[in-house]
Amino acid sequence: MLKMAIITGFLSRTKDRFHEYNQPLDLDEKFALMTAIEGYEGVEIVYPYEVNDPTATKTLLDKHGLQVAAVNVNVKGEPEFRHGGLTSNQKPIRQKAVRFIKEAKDFAAAIGADKVTCCPLGDGYEFSFQHDYAQTWKYLVETFGEAGSYRPEIPLFIEYKPSETRGRCFVDSAAKTLCLLNDMQCPQMGVTLDFGHSLYGNEHPAEALVMLAESAYKTYIHINDNDGKWDWDYFCGTKHFLEYVEFLYYLKKYGYNDYLTSDTSPTRWDIRGTFEANSRLSNKLWQRLDEVDGAELEKLMQRDDYLQTWKFIESNFFGLK
Repeated sequence: MLKMAIITGFLSRTKDRFHEYNQPLDLDEKFALMTAIEGYEGVEIVYPYEVNDPTATKTLLDKHGLQVAAVNVNVKGEPEFRHGGLTSNQKPIRQKAVRFIKEAKDFAAAIGADKVTCCPLGDGYEFSFQHDYAQTWKYLVETFGEAGSYRPEIPLFIEYKPSETRGRCFVDSAAKTLCLLNDMQCPQMGVTLDFGHSLYGNEHPAEALVMLAESAYKTYIHINDNDGKWDWDYFCGTKHFLEYVEFLYYLKKYGYNDYLTSDTSPTRWDIRGTFEANSRLSNKLWQRLDEVDGAELEKLMQRDDYLQTWKFIESNFFGLK
C-alpha cells in the first residue's frame, strides 16, 4: 500500500468566508480520529500554531501510533507578515520568518520528522509597481537559503502556489521554484508539489512532477482536486481523474516512496469518508498501474496516434471492454 498522510488541520473545524464546518478538536482528538481513518499512518502538522512542544507532540504521536510525514511551518500568520515575511523590506521581519523555519527544523528533529515544508503564501503582490521584483527575488534566495542551510539533515521543501493569501504569490510554479533552488545552490532542499496548486496554476501536474523528478532536488506530494479555477481541495479524482492516473503513473515510474499527503478539505462531507476516498482511489489506481501492460503503454506513447492510446486508456483505466 501507499504511504498516506493527512494535514491534521483538516480533521478539525475549518471555515470559508461564509460558513464553519465540523467541530473543533485538540491535537489528541485529531490524532485519535486519524486512527479511525483507513489507509493512513502519517500526519503533517503545522508549526508553531498547531504544535510547538516537541515532548508533548511526541507523546501523542506514540500514544496513537502515528508517523510524521512533514512539519509544515507557517510564515504568514503573524501580523508583521501581512506584507510578506521572507520578502519584507524590513530586515527584522525577514529574520523573524527565517527564525520560524529554523525553529520548525529544530522541532522536526526533536520529534523524529525527516522534513519541513513551507508555503510562503504571505509573500506576493496584488498591483503593478507594488514591489521591486529583482529585490524580492534576492530576498527569497537569501532567506530560504539561510533557512535551508540550517540543519541540512532536515531538508526544507518549498511549496508553490499561484495565489492566496496574496493576489499572486512570488513562488507560484514548479519552474520558478526550481529557478529559486538553483539560485540558492543548497542541495538539501526540495519542492512540495500540490496536485491542486499545479492544476489551477495552469500546469499539467504530471509534467510538473517529471520536471521536478529530473532535477537535483527532492519532491514531496500533496493530493486533492479542483476545477482548475481555484484551490477547492476536493477529494482525488472528482474533477481530473485521468490526470490523477497519469500523475500516479509518473510517481511510480520515478520510484516515489514518500508520503502522499491529503491536502483535502472535507467541508460539507464526512471527514472520515473524504479521506478514505483519497486513500481508496489512490491505492486502487496504484495497484492497477502494476497490472496494466506498462511496456505497451510506453510504446503507444512513442507513437503519433493518440487514438490507439485512448483505446488502451478506455479498457485499462475506465474498464470499458
